[in-house]
Amino acid sequence: MNPMKALRQYQKVNSHAQISEASPHRLVQMLMEGGLDRLAQAKGALSRRDIAQKGMMIGKAVDIIGGLREGIDPEKAKEDESLQRLDSLYAYMVKSLTTANLHNDPKIIDEVMGLLVTVKSGWDAIADHQVD
Repeated sequence: MNPMKALRQYQKVNSHAQISEASPHRLVQMLMEGGLDRLAQAKGALSRRDIAQKGMMIGKAVDIIGGLREGIDPEKAKEDESLQRLDSLYAYMVKSLTTANLHNDPKIIDEVMGLLVTVKSGWDAIADHQVD
């Protein structure tokens, strides 16, 4: 058996196990981590001039951010300005990544990664306070 194929299969099974055991809060953290991973992979592909891979990774990151955005309850967002701002931020990230993909711009990818890290750090802080 190919060792890389075996590793990928192990990672897939491990990911499924983590997902099935994760709290909703942890699932959001995992999505954010996945988005950051895909953006890092997109930057790597861009530096290697692997435009197809770059596009695929940005597309996956956009899907993840779209999933995070869909997780915002529209009824709660009507009454909560912070949820409205988060929704707008996710929309901005998607638009920016589309531009980054079109123009092969690593600076825009960096900007979106920074924004996502900021949101994730806030989300992580909530988890830290839930444990205490």
